[in-house]
Amino acid sequence: QVQLVESGGGLVQAGGSLRLSCAASGSTFSSSLMGWFRQAPGKEREFVAAFSWNGGRTYYADSVKGRFTISRDNAKNAVYLQMNSLKPEDTAVYYCAAGLYCCSSGAMDYWGKGTLVTVSS
Repeated sequence: QVQLVESGGGLVQAGGSLRLSCAASGSTFSSSLMGWFRQAPGKEREFVAAFSWNGGRTYYADSVKGRFTISRDNAKNAVYLQMNSLKPEDTAVYYCAAGLYCCSSGAMDYWGKGTLVTVSS
């Protein structure tokens, strides 16, 4: 089992920045990839970004490329999502996830409870 705990969500104005954190514990060696998904009201959960522990490859959704950056801290078993130039359409609950393959929600084995990001216009 892997436990994931997100933090760092909040309210920010358009153009602002937020940094989300995801702390992992448990059998983290069983998951080779950690990432972020988001779900806006009335919409399906969608992929945002992911990081592969094997080789350090990163993946991004087209909608966030150039604005969001995913990074890791091996010592802390943590993954971060730096979000810059935020837009109102980035408003969603952001979920940390862990799994073996990128980048669909169905491929993730473990999920955090989510953290709300609200971007005001």
